[in-house]
Amino acid sequence: MNEKLYVSCDMEGTAGVCSWKQCDPGNAHEYPVYRRYMTQEVRAALEGARAAGAGEIVVNDSHWSMHNLLWDELPEDGWLRVISGAPKPRSMGQGLDGSFAGVLLTGYHAKAGESAALAHTMTGEVVYAVSVNGTPCSEALIFAALAGSYGVPVVLVTGDRTIVDECARFLPWAVGVAVKDSIGFSAVNSLTPRAAQEAIREGARAAVERIPNAKPFVFAAPYELVLETVSAEHSDVIELMPNFSRIGNRAVRFVANDYRTLLRAFIVATRIGAAANTIA
Repeated sequence: MNEKLYVSCDMEGTAGVCSWKQCDPGNAHEYPVYRRYMTQEVRAALEGARAAGAGEIVVNDSHWSMHNLLWDELPEDGWLRVISGAPKPRSMGQGLDGSFAGVLLTGYHAKAGESAALAHTMTGEVVYAVSVNGTPCSEALIFAALAGSYGVPVVLVTGDRTIVDECARFLPWAVGVAVKDSIGFSAVNSLTPRAAQEAIREGARAAVERIPNAKPFVFAAPYELVLETVSAEHSDVIELMPNFSRIGNRAVRFVANDYRTLLRAFIVATRIGAAANTIA
């Protein structure tokens, strides 16, 4: 098969994760354990994809500081490339283009506002909710649409059951691997890391085999972004950006004819909006 694949890996959807302490690089006790589980889930996805005949694979480390993966636990493989570090112009979608046959999302989580473990969208301190063309969006859906803008389908989603179920509605061709069920925001009923990795390995193998029948996910143009912020101060800052309009005390709107332009505006808005966090 020799398909070229793209992997975007987050951490909050990793098996066992239920607390920010476990995925905060500033935590010297729990984070080192759970970054290893994150890495092992990525490796399992790579192994499954390879078993199905995948060729070149690019992995984009997409969590927090975006340099979480333990390099010595990844396959020693000349066909593997890893994108690491931040900031990146396209964040969780850095390096994604039309040269890929499929996209795998590992360790993904529920969107902001869901009653699910560590639910958030991009920047929890800034983003209360985000929608595109009236559809409430998770990070998975936002970047699935980026892939779709290049004609590339998402074929695997792993994480908590809430995000897997959401993606099943919008990406019914994709394989979903739910490694845990949420019990509110900060508790989970989870598979063990080893069991989760085995499920992901098998899911990735099946996902690559589905590529011929998978479809790109796209929104219809024109594209309308509505961003609800956590506080009015965030919207105060974001509405100063070109082509953003204020539509509520805590909401701004952006319209574009090109999805990639909309995504770029959204990423920049979350970063500029964060400046309001420092205002006394």
